[in-house]
This record gives sequence, structure tokens and C-alpha cells, in this order.
Amino acid sequence: MGRLLNVIDVEATCWDGQPPPGQVNEIIEVGVCVVDIEARERVGRDRIMVRPQRSTVSAFCTELTGITPEEAAGGVTFAEACRLLLERHRSDSRPWASWGDYDRKQFARQCHGAQRYPFGSVHVNAKAVFADALGARRQGMAGALRTAGLPLEGRHHNGADDAWNIGALVLYLVERGQWSEAPDYGA
Repeated sequence: MGRLLNVIDVEATCWDGQPPPGQVNEIIEVGVCVVDIEARERVGRDRIMVRPQRSTVSAFCTELTGITPEEAAGGVTFAEACRLLLERHRSDSRPWASWGDYDRKQFARQCHGAQRYPFGSVHVNAKAVFADALGARRQGMAGALRTAGLPLEGRHHNGADDAWNIGALVLYLVERGQWSEAPDYGA
């Protein structure tokens, strides 16, 4: 296989307004799309459900993401999700991309104490690369798909579907020779 990139999209607990007292945003889904940059194709897809520890899934969050409190409660711990990223996707040695910086910052917020950050040092903000490449303003993933003339596959605000769609946007940039912000990938 060629040069692989992990495209990550997370969904987190959220509310219509401020979190209730004592609750914080926590990752409840990690979507992964593995992109083979050389072969120019999406070669893997994963969905890791994560059980929140310090918050609950609100009705607003369920409406937005489709994730129910019961589905999130059946997920793995955040530590286990990080272990799965390392084991299944070599997340500590593969470069990764996300749409914007939220996903990177949310992982950094949740990794403290004994919980090691599961990613290596190479992160690409695909939203910034897309905007720079097209000389356009930064926009959401759905808008970028429209700009690129690509379909939105699956449900918006589903981590696995969004990662898959972001993978398509990465390949759109690769095809145009505009994924220049990306590093030299290892396997």
C-alpha cells in the first residue's frame, strides 16, 4: 500500500447553548477514513463509539448527530478508543487530517494524566488547505463538498460519514495537485 493518511472526524456531546453545570464536551464518536495518497483512493473506514464519562448526550446532540444516549453508553472508554486508533490505524506514526482544528484540540483536551495522546506530530488542517488551494474563505465540510462538486455521502455530523467525505475532499485536492501543505507521508 502507498502513503497512508488517517482522516479523523469526531462528534462530541453538545447542547443548544451552554453545557449543563458540571458537564463538558466529550468525544462520543471517532470516525476514521484511511486515504492512500499514492493510489488516490479511500481504503479504510472505521467508527469508534465512545462512552462519555463527564457528560450526557442531550436531545439536541441526538438530533444533530443521530447518536442516542444508549448508543453512546454502549461505546468503549476514551482510553480504549485511543488504544484502538493506535492498534487499527497506527495513529502514532501516520499523519492525520481533520476538517479544521476542533478534532485535534478536543483530543488534546481529553488526553491528560496517564492518557497518552494517540497521534503523531503531523496534523493537517484540511479546511485551511482547501481554502488556501481554492483562494476561498474557510467553510464547513458540506459547503466545501458543494464547491468541489462532490456529493455528501451519508449523514452530516456522523463522524464516520464525515471522515469519509473529508477523505473525498483530500483526494479532490490531491487530484488537483493542491495537497501541497501535506507532509511527506510514511506508510
